[in-house]
Amino acid sequence: MNRMRIVALGMALAAALGSSAARGERTFLRTQGQDMVDQNGRKVLLQGVGLGNWMLPEGYMWRFGDQGDRPRKIEKLVSDLIGPENGARFWSEFRKNYITEADIAKIAEFGFNSVRPALNARLFLTEGDDAVPVEEGFQLLDNLVSWCRTHNLYVIIDMHGAPGGQTGANIDDSPADEPGLFMDARNQDRLVDLWVKIANRYKNEPTVAAYDLLNEPLPQRTGAAEKYKSELEPLYKRITAAIRQVDKRHMITLEGADWANDWSVFTTPFDDNLFYQFHYYCWARPTQLNDISRFVERRKTLSAPVWVGETGEKDNVIYWATMQYFEAHNIGWSFWPWKKMEASNGPCSIKAPQGWDAVQAYSRGEAKPSVEQAQKAFDELLENIRLENCVMHPDVVNAMFRRVPGRVEAENYGHEGPNQSYFVKDVSQRSKLYRVSEPVIVESIEGGGRGGSQQGIRLGEGEWTAYAIRSLTARDCAAVLRAKADGGTSVVAVSLGGRTQDATISQGDWTEIPLTALSLSQGDNRLKILARSGAVHLDWISLK
Repeated sequence: MNRMRIVALGMALAAALGSSAARGERTFLRTQGQDMVDQNGRKVLLQGVGLGNWMLPEGYMWRFGDQGDRPRKIEKLVSDLIGPENGARFWSEFRKNYITEADIAKIAEFGFNSVRPALNARLFLTEGDDAVPVEEGFQLLDNLVSWCRTHNLYVIIDMHGAPGGQTGANIDDSPADEPGLFMDARNQDRLVDLWVKIANRYKNEPTVAAYDLLNEPLPQRTGAAEKYKSELEPLYKRITAAIRQVDKRHMITLEGADWANDWSVFTTPFDDNLFYQFHYYCWARPTQLNDISRFVERRKTLSAPVWVGETGEKDNVIYWATMQYFEAHNIGWSFWPWKKMEASNGPCSIKAPQGWDAVQAYSRGEAKPSVEQAQKAFDELLENIRLENCVMHPDVVNAMFRRVPGRVEAENYGHEGPNQSYFVKDVSQRSKLYRVSEPVIVESIEGGGRGGSQQGIRLGEGEWTAYAIRSLTARDCAAVLRAKADGGTSVVAVSLGGRTQDATISQGDWTEIPLTALSLSQGDNRLKILARSGAVHLDWISLK
C-alpha cells in the first residue's frame, strides 16, 4: 500500500472516529477545564512520540556502558576514538540526519498528531562563566517546527537537559551527577532566559502546542527530591511569569518531582493555560498495569488537563493496554522514543554498524578500537540513522492505536466497567495480577504462544469480556483464538458486528483455534468473547 493511500485512510479513520488526530490546519491549543481544545473549541487529545536521542543523546539508545551514558560522555568517547575534528563533523551530520522531514512525514502517516523533542540546553547556550547563545539548537528546532507545520503535527518543546541538570542523574547531561540547576542561581537565570528566547521565537506559531518546562526533575533515589523539591513549583512560577511577558497564548506543561510523578509539589494552578504531566512505565515482573487513579483524582482539584509525556520501553501487550487506559480517562500520551538502536519494541529501529561491538566495549572500559575501525563504524552509523535505512515496526504502532492487524491479549479488555467491558458473576473478587482493582481474573500462563504475554484470563460459564478494535478500512480478518477448557469441553461465542460464531474447546493444553474470518468496519469495532458453556482460559485472539 503506497504512502498516499495510507495517509488517506488514516485521515478517513480519524474523521470517522471524531478523533483528535484528524488532519487539518493547526490552530493554537489551550486548556479548557480538564480538556485541551483548539481555537474552535474542539477537543484535542495529543497522541505523539518523543524525539529522544537527537538533540540529547542517551547512552542506552546507543547500547553504551557507563563511559557513554550521557551526551557529554558520548561526545568525549567519539572524540577519543576519531579525534576532535572528525568528532565535530560527526555530530553535525548526526543531528542533521537523525530526525529529518522524512521522519516527521512517517510519524504523521502512522497516525500520530504530535512530537515531543528532547532539548539539551548546551545546544542552545554555552556553559561556563560567560554563557552565549548557540545557533545550532535553534536552527534544528526551527526545522522541526517547519516540518511539523507541513505535516500537521503539534510540537511540545521539552527541556530535557536544563543548565546544570535538574535530576542529578545521566538523563539530563548532568556534568557531575548533581542537580546543578537547583544548586547555582546562575543556572536558573540561564534557564529562564532560554525559555524566554524560545517563547519569543515561537510566540506566533500555532504548530507549537506547549512548553514542557523541565523533564523529570528531582528524582527521589538521587536524594535530589528531598533537598530541593520545595523549590520546584516556585521555579515553575518564575519561568511561566517570564514566558508570559512575551507569549500569552501557548500552553505550559508542568512535571512533578521524582521522574514527573510526585505531584505533592503542586498547590493550585497559577496560570490559566497549564496542564500537568506524569510519566508511565510498566517494568514490573510479572507485568502490572500501573494504577493512575491518583492523577485522575488530582486532576479534579487542579481543574486542568493531564497528559502522559512519556510511556513505552516495553512490549505491544502493554502498549495496547496503557494507551487504551489513558484514553478511557481522557488523557493523551507521547510514546518514548521514536527511534533507537537495535530495538523491536519501538516504531523505528537503527541497525548497528559493523564493528559497533568494539565501540560498545570501549564505552564499558574495555580495549580501545583503532581509529580506522571506529571511524568506519561512526560513518556507517550516519547512514544507518537515516529513516530509509531503518527498520520500521508498524505492529508497535498498531498496538498503541489498538488497530488491526494485531493481537488482542485477553487481559486487555476495555475500561468501561461491568456490563460494558466485562461481565463476571462475582464482582467482589479481585484479580491478583495485572488489573488488581477489577474482578476479571487475570492469571499466569505458560508460554503465551508465539510471543504472547505470560498472562491470560479465566471466564466462568456465562461470563464475558469485550474489546475495542480499530480498522483503517472495512475488511475481513483471519482470526485465531488461543484458549483452553477448564475441565471437560467448553464453548465460547465470539461476536463482532452483529455476527456470532461458536468455537469448541476440548479439555487439554492450550490450543490455537482458527475462526471464520471476522468482518471489521472502518473505525471502531466491538469484539465480545462469551464463555457459553463451561469455564474457559483465554490467552489472545489474533486478527490479520
